[in-house]
Amino acid sequence: MPRQRDKIRDFPGKRWFNLALRTAHLAGLVLLGAALLGAGNVSTGASVVFISGVAMFAIDTWANPAHLRETAGFGVLLKLALVGLMALQPSWALPIFWLVLALSALLSHAPGNFRHHKLF
Repeated sequence: MPRQRDKIRDFPGKRWFNLALRTAHLAGLVLLGAALLGAGNVSTGASVVFISGVAMFAIDTWANPAHLRETAGFGVLLKLALVGLMALQPSWALPIFWLVLALSALLSHAPGNFRHHKLF
């Protein structure tokens, strides 16, 4: 019986494209964190983080539509909502930034059976 993870779609260059997006995402995260601490433009970092994050999420969802029902996919939706809250409540932006950063680290380094656990 094939596992659900065996049904993931792929395209040539996907791994390198995803690597480039992750690199841009981390750079945007550094820019956003620096700006929230007073050394830069918040909108530049936020834009890079948002665009690269949505692109990675789109690729992951295309490759595995079940991703939306998994802990990792749902976690991305939660992080997007928190980033939206940062825009709505700028006074909360710095604590939300640290929450999103911690959530990201936990979700990306958790064991696979937790990340890919079906929530619904």
